[in-house]
Amino acid sequence: MEKAAQEKKHAEHKKSNHTKQEHQHFTDVHGLPCIEKIVRTVEETPEPITTNIVGRIPEWINGNFLRNGPGKFEIGNHKFNHWFDGMALLHQFKIANGEVTYKSRFLSSSSYQANNDTNRIAVSEFGTLTMPDPCKNVFQRFLSRFELPKATDNDNVSFAMYKGDYYVSTETNFMHKVDPETLETVKKVDWSKFIAVNGATAHPHTEPDGTTYNMGNSYTPKGAFYNIIRVPPTKKSDEETLEGATVLCSIPSKDKTKPSYYHSFAMSENYVVFIEQPIKMDLMKIVTGKLTGSSISDSFYWDPKLNTIFHLINKQTGKVSLVKYLSKPLSTFHQINAYEEDGFLIVDMCVSDDGQAITNYNVQNLRKSGEALDEVYNTLDRVFPRRFVFPLNIDKDTPHDQNLNTLPSSTATCIMTSKNKVFCTHEDLHGEDLHQYGGLEFPQINYGQCNTHSYRYFYGCGFRHLVGDTLLKMDLQGKHMKVWDKPGLYPSEPIFVPSPNATAEDDGVVLSVVITPNEDKSTFLLVLDAQTFEELGRAEVPVNIPYGFHGTFNNKTNCTYTQL
Repeated sequence: MEKAAQEKKHAEHKKSNHTKQEHQHFTDVHGLPCIEKIVRTVEETPEPITTNIVGRIPEWINGNFLRNGPGKFEIGNHKFNHWFDGMALLHQFKIANGEVTYKSRFLSSSSYQANNDTNRIAVSEFGTLTMPDPCKNVFQRFLSRFELPKATDNDNVSFAMYKGDYYVSTETNFMHKVDPETLETVKKVDWSKFIAVNGATAHPHTEPDGTTYNMGNSYTPKGAFYNIIRVPPTKKSDEETLEGATVLCSIPSKDKTKPSYYHSFAMSENYVVFIEQPIKMDLMKIVTGKLTGSSISDSFYWDPKLNTIFHLINKQTGKVSLVKYLSKPLSTFHQINAYEEDGFLIVDMCVSDDGQAITNYNVQNLRKSGEALDEVYNTLDRVFPRRFVFPLNIDKDTPHDQNLNTLPSSTATCIMTSKNKVFCTHEDLHGEDLHQYGGLEFPQINYGQCNTHSYRYFYGCGFRHLVGDTLLKMDLQGKHMKVWDKPGLYPSEPIFVPSPNATAEDDGVVLSVVITPNEDKSTFLLVLDAQTFEELGRAEVPVNIPYGFHGTFNNKTNCTYTQL
């Protein structure tokens, strides 16, 4: 009992100190410009159109820059409630010989087709609950409220690759194989037909040999489980892409009916790192949603009384470490990188101290203006890049109540508080200057060269608004940064593309789609020199494009791709 009390006191002390330290930098923002057009419905552009090149697009860039995100926010007279609900619109910027063409297509999902056929929202999404079909009689509509919610296949989050095939995905059990050249929908794939999971993240990690790891939940009579998934690198010509996928291990949720939400996970050379954070999903609320009139987002809640738990899973054996690494309550959507060094596992990720932001990104908030918009932004906790250090060699002789981190390059702490429990505090991966840019999200690295290895640079968006409004290059040596900042322009997730035969980590370009909500048909593809962070050129697109989520680059010159 005494040890438990000491552990709790230690955690509360760390939480209090950190909260005071981090939040003292925040001041209320006033006068944010309205950005409602970043969530406007647009038409698809299925045939390639030319773009206007300003500056220079390096001729060595040869491939397709693919992007995914919501592009349709109304169906008939019905409107989606949440940013995550819009119908998936796939984008392709084909780059060759210094020229760029653009095309886009709506994903031909079952959800999209059902919505179009009925001219109403026929399938529930994250923040939008479908209403009973008005064509049914009163009794049928009453009974429909007792049906379990059907999982959407509106895969509007990211592009991913499995066994050489491109897929778009969200966080349900459905993803779609797509043709990266035509953007046409090829096939819908159900994870649950291959392994016992009810969904998978949109952020898998890929080994150099093509082996892919992912995570997915399963809901059973015994409770909820977090599953680590492994997909082999190759396939036979006649087999499905996910054939051979296996569940490497299953981790039971501490609360059987209220598992933690996770958007992604970290991976080092030998470990998968699952972060069990205090963002919770009330499964009973989800199951009874139709009866109570609640959407899936209504089942999400933040429990600041819970610590965050880091689970380490050995990729070779599938065994979960008996040691639980704890930290104060935190929220993370995207990890930057993870690697092992001198007996420690280092995990870098984008973190906030509050987990309620996900419910604030409804379409109504994004379309606000004036003081109402300022109020939404000022209630959001900022996201910052942080490093955690986990000692791997814990045994019965490991001393308690002292910092086990012996890495001279890191100020993070890890203290063994009781048997198989190590409490960790982070190191900031930024200087004071990042605060003026509202923190950092959508992190990316030179994935092909640096994923699971020590690295120096990462890229992201600064968030002085509800969406990214600057591009940032962070240098871990000295924690310096470079900034691309143009008033009224809103860049999306930056993707690094290495130069041919590059040896330096940052030898290449950074690609980002820049949205111009206050100007009509002026969105452009931005190309930055990754080393200097100076603009090389842009390809102006004569159609409107909404703000998207994630993307990937398929380099046809050397057959590599960038993904996270």
